[in-house]
Amino acid sequence: MLEPTTFHIEEILSIKNIFLYLLAINLFGFFLMWLDKRKAKKGSWRIPEKTLFIVTALGGGIGTIAGMYTFRHKTQKLNFVIGFPFITILEIIGIIWFLVAK
Repeated sequence: MLEPTTFHIEEILSIKNIFLYLLAINLFGFFLMWLDKRKAKKGSWRIPEKTLFIVTALGGGIGTIAGMYTFRHKTQKLNFVIGFPFITILEIIGIIWFLVAK
C-alpha cells in the first residue's frame, strides 16, 4: 500500500524550487512582452495590461522589465515605466526583510 506523500514547508520553499519558479515566471514575463509587441505590430488581439502587471507582481518583474526595453514595448507608458520597477523593488525589499527577519 502506498503511503500518502506529505510536503513540509521547508521542502516547498527550498532555494532550488524558489530559483526555478523565479526563472520560469521571468522567462514567461519576457515572452509575454515579446508576444504583446508582436501582436501590436500585426494589429491583432493584445494581452491585457492587467495580465502583464499580474505576472510582474507574481515575481516576473525582471523578465517584464527586460522585455519592455528589449522589444521597446510600453516604454512610453508611465504606468509601465514606473509600475514594473516599483513592484519589483517592493518585492526585493520584501524578500530581504523576510530573510533578515528569519
